Amino acid sequence: MDILNNLALGADIAFSLEGLLFCFVGVLVGTFVGVLPGIGPLAAISLALPMTYYLSPPIALIMLAGIFYGAQYGGSIAAILLNLPGTASAAVTCLDGNQLTKQGRAGVALFTAAIASFSGGIIAIFMVLGFTPMIASFAMGFGPEDYFSVMLLGLVAASTLSVGSPLKGMTMVILGIALGLVGIDETSGAARFTFGALALSDGISLVALAMGLFGVGEILANLGQEKRAPLITGSLTFKSMIPRREEWRGLWKSILRGSGIGAFVGALPGSGPAIAAFMSYAAEKKLAKHPEKFGRGELRGVAAPESANNAAVQAAFIPTLSLGIPGDAVMAVLLGAMILHGISPGPMLVTSNPEMFWGLVVSFGVGNIMLLILNVPLIRVWVRMLLIPYHVLYPAMLFFICIGVYSVRSSVFDIYTALFFGMIGYFLIRLRYPAAPLLLGFILGPMMEVHFRRALLLSRGDYWTFFASGPSTVFLALSALFLVLTTWAAFRKGSARVPTQGDGAG
Repeated sequence: MDILNNLALGADIAFSLEGLLFCFVGVLVGTFVGVLPGIGPLAAISLALPMTYYLSPPIALIMLAGIFYGAQYGGSIAAILLNLPGTASAAVTCLDGNQLTKQGRAGVALFTAAIASFSGGIIAIFMVLGFTPMIASFAMGFGPEDYFSVMLLGLVAASTLSVGSPLKGMTMVILGIALGLVGIDETSGAARFTFGALALSDGISLVALAMGLFGVGEILANLGQEKRAPLITGSLTFKSMIPRREEWRGLWKSILRGSGIGAFVGALPGSGPAIAAFMSYAAEKKLAKHPEKFGRGELRGVAAPESANNAAVQAAFIPTLSLGIPGDAVMAVLLGAMILHGISPGPMLVTSNPEMFWGLVVSFGVGNIMLLILNVPLIRVWVRMLLIPYHVLYPAMLFFICIGVYSVRSSVFDIYTALFFGMIGYFLIRLRYPAAPLLLGFILGPMMEVHFRRALLLSRGDYWTFFASGPSTVFLALSALFLVLTTWAAFRKGSARVPTQGDGAG
């Protein structure tokens, strides 16, 4: 009965006029952002963050979450039609989705992507319903040493499990922690790393940092893009979108497997929807009777990654809401939005702010239904939006970034900060350094410091307190295991490369 009462409480928020309106706005903006290559949900959420100051915290989170999972479906549209993934997780969908477009079956691929995304999202919602309150109740007994250790595990996982070099990921985490130390120390009240600048006494603005790295940085990186190739869409009538009867038989199994993989991977800190999509596609190809069909227009190659990436997005809320540990960079921005609204993410969120938690969970179901109803009839509209030229799109984005950054603290300094981090973001993209771990370090670093110092104060400076607690010991051991395995994998990769080079020389 408790869960029914809680769902009824959430329905009051999600089905209110304001909740429905901003959920619709979120999924609409998210789909639009996903369709346009090179922007991504992180830049869109960073742009929308200043708008949330005028909304109540539950409604603000509903809208931002809608942008996140809406972008996953939108990314598949550009991937299928143009072979241009709107989001990183849609890159796998390009392999078979664009081949189907070339065969004149774009409608079938788009319809399959919509059904798979919807199914993956719904399955993951039940995981959020079941696991988040359970994990939160377990974490209620956590002390400061446990919180420090689990946050350390989240940062290590983010740097070692993310796509790219683990060393580069760890470097970005450390840089993010260093940036998070700028400002007034909460414990002593002393100014740290402000270099006499009064504007830095409150620390670096999260909005300016996120908009700079992921908004301005992406704009600079995409300047000078060549004109897009012409569209090859084939027939886009509703009848042409329905898969053949024999294709349906294998699709539902692929969708279920993809949803399960996505929900599991998404709940792990530092993984994200891109890794879930790649793993799901690889598993599906491994299990297929005819793996040679993949990459040549196989519908299961669209259904598996699309169900996985949407399930991963919904499941990423499990560690964020129950432990206060963001699963990826977008979750880190959503975590920052909650903090800016005076909400403390973590085990107490489910009990102290039940209307926010349950309202958000119910809105997931509402948003996924909206996406399904919205996107199937509007496929032609999204295709037309792909024709917006870059020279029109990016100046408008830059204008709104400056307005959004300024509106948070009415500070011109924050605009300069966003532009400065935009240039850093551009060089990070060029040098292939992941910016997402930097944002995770920036948000979790100050929180880790507070719990670290609090644990030492309570233990009177005894560092063994971090090993006296069972959960803390487990989290520290897992962090060490991640580091050892990553170091070993890098060592083996380097040693395997040496004989190859030697053979080539001989």
